[in-house]
Amino acid sequence: MTAQRETGRSRRRVEDQRFLSGLGHYVDDQPADGALHAYVLRSPHAHARIVLLDTVAASAMPGVRLILKAADLRAEGIGDLPCVAQVATVAPIIIPPRPALADGVVRHVGDPVACIVADSLVEARDAAEAIEVVYEILPAVADGAAALAEGAPQLWPQASGNLSYLFQKGDKAKVAAAFAAAHTTVSLSLVNNRLSAAPMEPRAAVAHHDATSGHFLLELSAQGVHGIRDQLAKHILHIRPEKIDVVSPDVGGGFGPKNFVYPEYVLAMLAARRLGRPVRWTSTRMEDFVSTAHGRDNRSNCRMALDTNGLILGLEVATIANLGAYLSPSGPGSSTNAPGTAMGGFYAIPAVSMEARGVFTNTVPVDAYRGAGKPEANYIVERLIDLAARQTGRDPAELRRLNLISDFPYSSAMGMTIDCGDAVVNLAAVLELADRNGFAQRRAASEASGMLRGFGIACFLETSRGPPGEWAAVRFEANGQVVLATGVQSNGQGHETSFPQIAADHLGLPFDTFRVVQADTRTVARGKGHGGARSLHMGGAALVMAMDAVLAKARPLAAQLLQTDEAAIEFRDGRFAIPGETRGIGLLEVAAAAAEAGDSIDAEVDSPLDLVTFPNGCHVAEVEVDPETGLVSLLSYVAVDDYGTLVNPVLTRGQVQGGLAQGIGQALLEEVAYDAETAQPMAASFQDYCLPRAMDLPDLRVIFAGIPTLSNPLGVKGSGQAGCIGAPQTIIHAVLDALAPLGVRGIDMPATPMKIWAAIQAATSEEKRP
Repeated sequence: MTAQRETGRSRRRVEDQRFLSGLGHYVDDQPADGALHAYVLRSPHAHARIVLLDTVAASAMPGVRLILKAADLRAEGIGDLPCVAQVATVAPIIIPPRPALADGVVRHVGDPVACIVADSLVEARDAAEAIEVVYEILPAVADGAAALAEGAPQLWPQASGNLSYLFQKGDKAKVAAAFAAAHTTVSLSLVNNRLSAAPMEPRAAVAHHDATSGHFLLELSAQGVHGIRDQLAKHILHIRPEKIDVVSPDVGGGFGPKNFVYPEYVLAMLAARRLGRPVRWTSTRMEDFVSTAHGRDNRSNCRMALDTNGLILGLEVATIANLGAYLSPSGPGSSTNAPGTAMGGFYAIPAVSMEARGVFTNTVPVDAYRGAGKPEANYIVERLIDLAARQTGRDPAELRRLNLISDFPYSSAMGMTIDCGDAVVNLAAVLELADRNGFAQRRAASEASGMLRGFGIACFLETSRGPPGEWAAVRFEANGQVVLATGVQSNGQGHETSFPQIAADHLGLPFDTFRVVQADTRTVARGKGHGGARSLHMGGAALVMAMDAVLAKARPLAAQLLQTDEAAIEFRDGRFAIPGETRGIGLLEVAAAAAEAGDSIDAEVDSPLDLVTFPNGCHVAEVEVDPETGLVSLLSYVAVDDYGTLVNPVLTRGQVQGGLAQGIGQALLEEVAYDAETAQPMAASFQDYCLPRAMDLPDLRVIFAGIPTLSNPLGVKGSGQAGCIGAPQTIIHAVLDALAPLGVRGIDMPATPMKIWAAIQAATSEEKRP
């Protein structure tokens, strides 16, 4: 009897048992006998020259074992932190040096100046306070556009005008022709606000060094152990990658920024090598705000051309991307390659062009954060479509329906081949689920109580893959367990549940037969970690290849054990059997027989898969705005999304809802703001940086309408970033719809009560003018 299929089954995460019972194992829980504690002294200034750095008194304090300065790194030949992004810019990207400790000049608040290592964290902090630093304060700039202005403070002599790169993509001549032929054009200047990922677990590291072998072990809260290892080895420590092992236990949230090398990892490793003892470093929440890569932060001038029937003819975008003080390892990608794949959204736009200027400012470096360029691209096209609908008097839903891609495969103006989808049907479905027909009555009821009510519509297109290719292995253990080793990595997605579900169906073995191994360079040969919603698409495809390789190795042995030809047997429900006969042998028995003979049916593969998947969806939000205070209440949120085949619907829904929460946070609450004059951060704790709470969110209804893709053997499309991509514009459209009767035409994220109240006052004052 065939067992129930695991694919499509909403299993609860097996990981939850340990997470919810306090048995999760995070970096700060890692035992390290004799470990010392590292503390990083950071710059309180956004831009300053270090005139004096005196550590003599601090070095003599109780418990202090080592104080590292920039000169120590130079003396040991420690390299700079790299930028490894591959971007085809108009001229070569300007990549200034980024040492692990500031060398002569600090360029943002939080820039590391010295590292103190002591017997206890308290002693290390006390010693930091005893270090004498004299700064010569220099002019600073925090805003990307301001940094490009004539006379702006210059961060780097090699980056004239603070410009790192100019990126261009698309057909500018074709776009110009589209605008020349247009009946209607609309334009906007949009801000995509700077964000902190704010994971529950901040960054942390424990570094070990074996003096005899020269081998490092680095335990990290990270998303991609192999990439971090390789960058440390090649660019910074100048040793063979095999001399470093990087391990991540449970990770309390990643969202992109934990993919990268940071100064503290280098400092902990150097200190461990110097002192011959493990060195532990854990970020505080405030440190996280001023040292971990931020996300988003760009300004775009954009315009759209439409014909007399409302068909979109062209889209043109010019973006200023704030990169921060240094180039983070993948920093340029979020404003160049990534948005370039999604620019234009899920619409049939024949002509699209974009350019992006990457700019240095005296702020924390910017890098990939959930969606990484795709939220920015979708926000642009959706805001323009909504404006076009209002400007031409069209229904915003109908204007979208008119322009949505409906014939597949579709070759986009930006060079992407979108294989499948049915956004037209999904748009109709989400409008029905959100009861659009009943909105007028609900709006009237709100107005009767003195409130404003708005209905926001938006669509989204994700281009999901991350780095191409992936590694996987399947190993049979003597106790009957089957190890699924994968080069991708979970930081909350539930791989320990979903990967065994895939394997259970493919190999016909019970779910609890399988054990996932990940995030450990000692047991995982290669891997590209997590990022770009790639785990099931890339990691799952590699796992299927590895399982197919297992079956190919097992088949001749099974035939031998059954004393028949290979062609005479078939594999079904975990057994090789001869059709029409009772004779058969289980896969685990074949594995045991191979082991007994000194052989193995284990297999590992490198999947070459490089295809992109295209998750997409249509969303509706309904809000109420208090015109007296500007306070927004999110009343309902409905999404109808296409993620192809669902391995585990409940896990997918959780991923999407988490992304929606972060997207809603960006739209209404979150912003890492800086003082325009001093570049001092105005939000460096949760007292100033407002995350969405349970009371801020309604029931987030997510309906699945998946069309399986042929881009991978599972038919899956990435879901991890989608909510973050679709929510911001949906929320802003609802807010603007609520404010439209008062004459408010635009507002920047986050749409805080103060911004909304000010916009209402400005619109009201304008109406009163003669």
